[in-house]
Amino acid sequence: MYENLLELAQKVGAGAAELLMDRPPAFEIESKSTAIDIATQMDIKAEKFIVDALLSARPDDGIIGEEGTNREGTSGITWVIDPLDGTVNYVYGLPGWNVSIAARDANLGNSDMGGEMVVGVVTAPTINSTWWAMRGAGAFYNGAQISCNNPIELDRALIGTGFQYDVKHRISQIEDFAKLSPVVRDLRRNGAAAVDLCHVAMGAMDGYYEAGLKEWDWAAGGLIAREAGATFTQYGQAPTQITVVAGPYLHGKLEEFLALT
Repeated sequence: MYENLLELAQKVGAGAAELLMDRPPAFEIESKSTAIDIATQMDIKAEKFIVDALLSARPDDGIIGEEGTNREGTSGITWVIDPLDGTVNYVYGLPGWNVSIAARDANLGNSDMGGEMVVGVVTAPTINSTWWAMRGAGAFYNGAQISCNNPIELDRALIGTGFQYDVKHRISQIEDFAKLSPVVRDLRRNGAAAVDLCHVAMGAMDGYYEAGLKEWDWAAGGLIAREAGATFTQYGQAPTQITVVAGPYLHGKLEEFLALT
């Protein structure tokens, strides 16, 4: 039913990734919510590329973009895009940054939440990786179907996390990090939420939690993780809402350990 949306997201994501691989010799850096929450001219250029391509193919759709695009549509489909997830990695020349594109259908699920995600594509060219999922059709990595690790005990779990740009909110995150560190296999901070979610989906990490994610951070990767069998749950309210993703067994252990219920 949503195959045309998936094909479009894959095509546009690949085009945006190619554009971003041509890194400029210098960056024009803007601060957003805080001094360390940054955007570059390439974030803005990639968002324009994605928006123009999506609307050229589907002019009646809505769009929500990290860099400011906010367009109401009439089709019931809204695209949720992060044109450059992992901007700090990108600026420093580190791998794992990606293009995240999801489509949400207002006719499904909770209309107050804008509907349900039906397509998600995450394209990470520096690690030769593309993940995608369509609602009810499974999750895939470079063409092969994937599934999360389950069951995994907490003391055998490799857990990913991240830290908020507003440093005053990092205190509670560091407390959670300190609690988990002695009881899990290890912790990772890779710097790009969408790829972290996809790593859980394919079993490259066992679980992931982070506070303060925005919809464009989790829209595509969250669908991919769910379609790979992971449990995806959010707790609390912005700006400190916590997202937890893991196989069902480990998810319950993390939920209990982090006192989220």
